[in-house]
Amino acid sequence: MPRTGGPPTGTRRFRLANGLEVFLAPRAESPTASVWVWYRVGSKNEWPGVTGASHWVEHMLFQGSPNYAKGAIDRAVVEAGGTLNAFTDTDFTAYFATVPREKLAIPLAIEADRMTRAFLADREVERERTVIRSEREGDENWPEYRTEEELYLLAFRHHPYRWDPLGRKEDIRSLTPAALRAYYQKYYGPRNAVLVIAGGFEAAEIERTVRRTFGKLPRVGADPVVREVEPAQNGDRSATLRGPGTTPLLAFGWRAPSIDDPATPATIMLDVVLGGETRLFSAGASWGRAGEHPSSRLYRGLVDTGLAVRATSEFRPRVHPALFTVSVQAAGGVALDRLEAAVEKEGARLAHDGPTATELEDARTKVRRGAELSYEGASRVGFRLGYFAILGSPEFESRILQKILRVRRSDVQRQATQLFAPGRRVVVRYLPGQESHAE
Repeated sequence: MPRTGGPPTGTRRFRLANGLEVFLAPRAESPTASVWVWYRVGSKNEWPGVTGASHWVEHMLFQGSPNYAKGAIDRAVVEAGGTLNAFTDTDFTAYFATVPREKLAIPLAIEADRMTRAFLADREVERERTVIRSEREGDENWPEYRTEEELYLLAFRHHPYRWDPLGRKEDIRSLTPAALRAYYQKYYGPRNAVLVIAGGFEAAEIERTVRRTFGKLPRVGADPVVREVEPAQNGDRSATLRGPGTTPLLAFGWRAPSIDDPATPATIMLDVVLGGETRLFSAGASWGRAGEHPSSRLYRGLVDTGLAVRATSEFRPRVHPALFTVSVQAAGGVALDRLEAAVEKEGARLAHDGPTATELEDARTKVRRGAELSYEGASRVGFRLGYFAILGSPEFESRILQKILRVRRSDVQRQATQLFAPGRRVVVRYLPGQESHAE
């Protein structure tokens, strides 16, 4: 029977006295178990001077805590036959480890040990500064990264979505170990955390382990809610960048609704029609860059016609209003003015006519298929449960899925008209060269 979104059957949910929210999703047949800890802390909780702190803390939580010296976390999980990783976004930071089911106690002990007691020693902070600077410098070699960063800097002048989770270069250089520890001690703790355990285990036994292991942690974690509201955009904004690379790029952004906005389901379907997929309901963890889809409006209108070698859209709903984006890589010899006009034409067509009945049905099929496949395997279950718990609640997934599937052609047309209205656009041009300037 196809999934309808939301927590899998048999999922148990409870909250400890210290505020930690826990989800247990047992699957008796699973040979593995996956442990995820999600913090409602991301780059949205930073401010000038400490941008990049959430990502830096992500690195530091692998560098030492009372029972796990530097390098011990990786060794413990890998020697158990498991895998582990972490990632930082605007709205959250997530850590996970997937291990053979009989080794489940290992990642549980690790997460409890570093939730409030990571060391963040001066020496290790300084060592990691070099790693993070190299990571950012490596990303800056990619025109796509530079273009996207500039797009958000133009689109947001007040809200902390303005900066990238990697942080500003000047803050990476100047952030002190003491300031990083203060940031960790302020926000990280059970009150801001969601623990998800999925896969092969016996629920009653693991619940006892969780209560015993995590229940003794202090009730800490400052309110992570961001109250800054970005003012309405009055007029188009644009910039031109020059840097390494061989191919001109165009990036567009339009202010898009937050995940709980009534307009979000129609915006998601607009994304599927224009770009070919929705990151919210695609098979797997859905955390890479948007893919290309030959059936999409952008591909047919720009790639098939020889104007571009790549054309994608992306709308990843967030806690606060973010951006609906379009990214285009120019074909050889195609002027960016011509490419920009072609993108505007596709948006105007959707605003004037809406999608066809066939396009809308194909979009529904893609969303249904993504919902059916998104919970395959213990790691994906842990991802989905934690992701939606951070953005709202696990039940929210089912509600928004049903709303998406009920979206009509007129809803998509209306949202395209509003989204692509004059004076709401942000455009960044990227040209291979040496110098950059904003307009």
